Amino acid sequence: MKSLSLSPTTHTPHVSFDAETGSIELKGRSTPENSVEFYEPIMNWLDDYVKSPQEITKVEVKFEYFNTSSSKCILDIFKRLSVLLKQGKKIEVIWYYEEDDEDMQEAGEDYSDILGLPFTIKQV
Repeated sequence: MKSLSLSPTTHTPHVSFDAETGSIELKGRSTPENSVEFYEPIMNWLDDYVKSPQEITKVEVKFEYFNTSSSKCILDIFKRLSVLLKQGKKIEVIWYYEEDDEDMQEAGEDYSDILGLPFTIKQV
């Protein structure tokens, strides 16, 4: 399975998904004009990945900001990843937020609570 790498723009995050190492990273801003269109290749990659995942998948999320339509897509990413727990695999999610950015901190806590995924929430 090929890795997925998307360079960041002013409206889209850096995306680095590596099937060989089980490493997934999202970093930057997510305010694309059409979130569903932007996140579609990410969803497709995840659909393939969960068919043959690594024993441990490490997810690092470092959003500066994301809009409402992106938040739904981010939830969908974590829904796809939650399948790994049902398969008996391990998932480590590290959600980074800037000091004084309570909204971003709470977003990570909310995703963790909604899906029952174990998040490590870290201030940077």
